[in-house]
Amino acid sequence: MRRKKKMLLSVALLSCLTAGCSTDTGSPAGAGRPHQKDAASARGAPLRELTSAEEVEIDRAEQDLVLQCMQRQGFRYWPVPVASVAERKVGAYVVDDIGWARQYGYGRPFDTAAMKSHRDHPNITYRNALAKKERVRYSRALDGNFTGTITAEVPSGGSVRTPRDGCYAQAREELYGDYPTWFRAKKTVTSLTPLYVPRILRDKRLTSTVAAWSRCMKAAGRPFQSPDAIRRERGNLIRGMSESQALRSESALAVTEAKCAQRTSLGKTARALEMEYRNKTARDYAAEFTAYRQMRMSALARARSL
Repeated sequence: MRRKKKMLLSVALLSCLTAGCSTDTGSPAGAGRPHQKDAASARGAPLRELTSAEEVEIDRAEQDLVLQCMQRQGFRYWPVPVASVAERKVGAYVVDDIGWARQYGYGRPFDTAAMKSHRDHPNITYRNALAKKERVRYSRALDGNFTGTITAEVPSGGSVRTPRDGCYAQAREELYGDYPTWFRAKKTVTSLTPLYVPRILRDKRLTSTVAAWSRCMKAAGRPFQSPDAIRRERGNLIRGMSESQALRSESALAVTEAKCAQRTSLGKTARALEMEYRNKTARDYAAEFTAYRQMRMSALARARSL
């Protein structure tokens, strides 16, 4: 059981390097589809991944569209906070940005802000003040309902569903042009990690670099075998501390982790391996990858035109 939990944690952390996060498990499917390179070249210039800053632009535009939709439904709505570029670094396999580590530790300020927003955001207080029937109508207007759904089969096995209607669905339809196609492409692309992360974790290029990182940490008075070990012990390390004490403690540890990651190139190695194995796996899902990248680029253009 302990080994299984360790593997799941490693999958979750590594999957946040360059791909979407997912902890689904299963076996690959879709063999025999055209390779990604062939599908992309058929439509012209190679497509690219968006930067974190560009993802922020799209997320903010989505919130603006949700606001307009909710107003048309007769409700008030306040755009929810969008994760910043800095926040999107939370969850990486290893922290290797010293400045970020010094300021944010392992992301505690973002966790605290999210909890406060969930408790005190105007949307929450507004919805709670509505009469029961209006609360139901508000939720359906915002999130839709499951009487009509879009289903996506994920490569690792199983399927996921999402409502076809509601203001979030309408906003994504406007941004991406075809919400059902977008949902299925996104779920395919962001659910591939269980297919290749176990191979990364066994790759000698990673294991040897982790060992070097561990020796560096031990020499710095922080005897951890791997970044995973820090994540597992994070709660115990700050038990009983105030919020400010916990942030100082985590920031100090994260800075040490980042310094050792830079000295041993652990972050660069992990990212390079993630990209290498992800690209190999993506060859069986060329159509989905092409649609995903094309639709994200289109959404960025639409977001900038709003």
